Amino acid sequence: MNPIVITIIVLGVVGLLIGIMLGVAGKKLAVEVDERVVEIREVLPGNNCGACGFPGCDGLSAAIAAGKAPVNACPVGGPAVAAKVGKIMGVDAEGREKKVAFVMCSGTCDKTKTYYEYAGIESCKMMPFVPGGGPKSCDFGCLGFGDCVKACQFDAIHVEDGVAVVDKEKCTSCGACIKACPQHLIELVPYEKRKKFHVACSNKLRGKPVIQACDVGCIACKKCENNCPKDAIHVENNLAKIDYDKCVGCSKCYQVCPRGVITAWEPLPPAMQRKEA
Repeated sequence: MNPIVITIIVLGVVGLLIGIMLGVAGKKLAVEVDERVVEIREVLPGNNCGACGFPGCDGLSAAIAAGKAPVNACPVGGPAVAAKVGKIMGVDAEGREKKVAFVMCSGTCDKTKTYYEYAGIESCKMMPFVPGGGPKSCDFGCLGFGDCVKACQFDAIHVEDGVAVVDKEKCTSCGACIKACPQHLIELVPYEKRKKFHVACSNKLRGKPVIQACDVGCIACKKCENNCPKDAIHVENNLAKIDYDKCVGCSKCYQVCPRGVITAWEPLPPAMQRKEA
């Protein structure tokens, strides 16, 4: 018989045997996949931002199906996605308070001093390597080079007048900007309208150094703390901090702040305006 024909026959038989063996092994060693994992993955946004605490949407899908994560664990998807996931899992999607990012700095170009004109790489992470930690007078404030802007997948944060500002309607609370900020200026705050007051400062100094660095820095005077009827704001490490679980949005702290550090997201009626105004 022709050697070429023999070779072809042998290869065909070997290929057939290998195919049969692989088919049998595939059935014997197959890992059963929970169909709910696939269904949950399909309804998740797919941003793979990691804000849920799991390695992307695949990791969260598996965790929810295994009962290791709640059905409303995706902050990007919000209540709408939570409801769909809850339907897949056969449970009610409990309400999860919406939160958005907030930049704890209001030191715009006209409020802070600039020591020199910077012309290097425009990245906040580079500032520790330049004189004075950057051109701005406040060592704790927004550096204004937009590392947070570059990290945001939702176009929800932009640098305006030297300070990063969050669009709370676009923000999905994914936390990407929080991780990107080397100054640790960004935190998640409640979106709920009655909790609309926030401390827009991160300066840990007190008194004169703050006044010299910024026109709107917290000087730890404690007027906000002393005037809050709900014990919802305290000065810690020379910086006012609001307890949002206690805050009722009465505006008492906002009214008495002599430096304008406590800000309001929305226009206020005359009765809630700052007393100095």
